[in-house]
Amino acid sequence: MMETIGEAGLLAMVEPQPPALSRLPNAAEVLTSFLGRRSQRTREAYESDLRDFATHVGLAGAIAVIAHLGRLAGPQANALALSWRTALVERGLAPGTVNRRLSSLRSVTRLMGTVGLVAWSLEVEGERAGRLRDTSGPAEAGVAALLRIARGQRDPWKRARDVAILRTIYDLALRRGEVVTLDLCHALLDEDPPGLHVRGKGELGLRRITLPEPSKAAMAAWLLQRGSAPGPLFLTGDRKTRRHQLATRLSGEGVRLLLATLSERAVVPRVRPHGLRHAAITTALDTTGGDLRRVQRFSRHADVRMLQVYDDNRSDLGGEVARLVAARLQ
Repeated sequence: MMETIGEAGLLAMVEPQPPALSRLPNAAEVLTSFLGRRSQRTREAYESDLRDFATHVGLAGAIAVIAHLGRLAGPQANALALSWRTALVERGLAPGTVNRRLSSLRSVTRLMGTVGLVAWSLEVEGERAGRLRDTSGPAEAGVAALLRIARGQRDPWKRARDVAILRTIYDLALRRGEVVTLDLCHALLDEDPPGLHVRGKGELGLRRITLPEPSKAAMAAWLLQRGSAPGPLFLTGDRKTRRHQLATRLSGEGVRLLLATLSERAVVPRVRPHGLRHAAITTALDTTGGDLRRVQRFSRHADVRMLQVYDDNRSDLGGEVARLVAARLQ
């Protein structure tokens, strides 16, 4: 006897069925998806954080971390993360560094949960971060002293490069990572207004930043020395390497050493690259009367609350109120 096919059976025969997932992604695929289309610096930071966790638990690398986490229950994973946080603190790392590393681990486990590899989440909280100890950076006189030393160097190639780097970091409040990733094609000196195409922290695309006239003049002087060959905007090198065309992209460590050398020769407290950015932001708050909205555009901070820390340190708002409170008992 022939069986009748019901309406549901007919629909199942006619309508295409979505393909069933054959398997869950493996650890290497999860890592690839996790790093995804992030900027190179962000990928390097995430991988470094996962490698640090791998070392803590005795594993061989980021892929091994993901595979291991996929075999754990929630309480076991959280206990490992908690012990890692304790170890990071005992190593004397700053709260911001500890929290970033924990955030990297949380992010990758969140993706693992999304694709069905784990059914738990990491609940370990980060360290309570205090206010920045010093957001002021060098005073304007200190920055001027650095420029004076840079302009007094005998080598015209190095003189032009160092002045351009100082003006680029200070005038635009750039991070050293943003400076050293610039290429020649990112310098838009012929446009009106002139500008730079900068890839900001954690950003995939480029954003255009207007160059003030002093910055443009310093950049133009450097390009006359550098030449028009495509490639990195700021180069390493001495007379020998330049003669043999062996100059390479200046690194973040190279910028740090450059500022340390100029600081020593200028007889000012050692200036770090981020300290120069701090100085620019503090000056911006001074010259705009504490206009947080405008300075946020200038500094490109995602959270305006960071600027409130700068503003408090700049004008010592807490100390001012303390003096008012104390005066009431006079």
